Amino acid sequence: RQIPDPATPAGPGILLVGAYPQTPVLVRQVYNSSIPKSGRLWYNKVSVKLEFVEVAKMKLKNPMLVVTDIDKSVEFYKKVFGLHVIMDFGANKTLTGGLALQTVETYKDFIGKSDISFGGNNFEIYFEEDNFDEFADKLKKCDVEYVHPIVEHSWGQRVVRFYDPDKHIIEVGENMKIVCKRFLNSGMTPEQVAERMDVPMKFVNACMR
Repeated sequence: RQIPDPATPAGPGILLVGAYPQTPVLVRQVYNSSIPKSGRLWYNKVSVKLEFVEVAKMKLKNPMLVVTDIDKSVEFYKKVFGLHVIMDFGANKTLTGGLALQTVETYKDFIGKSDISFGGNNFEIYFEEDNFDEFADKLKKCDVEYVHPIVEHSWGQRVVRFYDPDKHIIEVGENMKIVCKRFLNSGMTPEQVAERMDVPMKFVNACMR
């Protein structure tokens, strides 16, 4: 089977290791995960026995918020963002997009501590919205507590921050591609947009396609 050059980004899952007799001679990742568990390879005119070892890759799965009233939080994220429960374990619920909620009582047991605090203003969940004006109008009807009203950052993106029922900060920002197109539609050149947004030309060109 073909073994990619080590400089080539390899596919997931398989690490190829060979030794003869005890000295490692080859380490490569291979693309096809359906290869056999062992085999032989000629290396410098020597037949080398190979073993194929599966590599486990860690993945970030879910952000999780500790909440005091999980049903109230579920209703909040449904009303404001249209999220709904996709996995329900009672004290833990996963919402659309992967956001997980955990009851504060069970989380205290998990970590062996009782001093859970809320409203630290040192963490946020970030969402992006294509139709920012429409969302801003909707938010006015949701009776949320604002961290700050809509502001426009130096790179042109409009954002708003507010609290969820347990004082976790939520940021909703205008989709950066929409920001780019907004500037282009205003008559700015691609070069001017790149400078205005402090982004590479490659990003602006991609937004123009």
